[in-house]
Amino acid sequence: MTYRAEVFVTLKPVVNDPAGLTIRGGLHALGFESVKDVRAGKYLSILLDEADEDQARSRVEEMARQLLANEVIEDFRIELQPEPALAESRGGGPS
Repeated sequence: MTYRAEVFVTLKPVVNDPAGLTIRGGLHALGFESVKDVRAGKYLSILLDEADEDQARSRVEEMARQLLANEVIEDFRIELQPEPALAESRGGGPS
């Protein structure tokens, strides 16, 4: 089965975020003074073939821990959903 994993990586709240500060400053310069804080992060969309949802989630968590996020300074969140139409179009769907 094919799954789409969306991985959101953000700096931990105690870590300074210079990119977020720069973005906030830019928004203020554009007249958006109501913006009090901005935290920048990374968004990754990953397609993978795994036997089931538990296996897919486990593999993506391994990816995040080993490469996608630095757990010393970053947190990550994973959203996972099946992509059945994609699996069928590749010949991986039901016969």
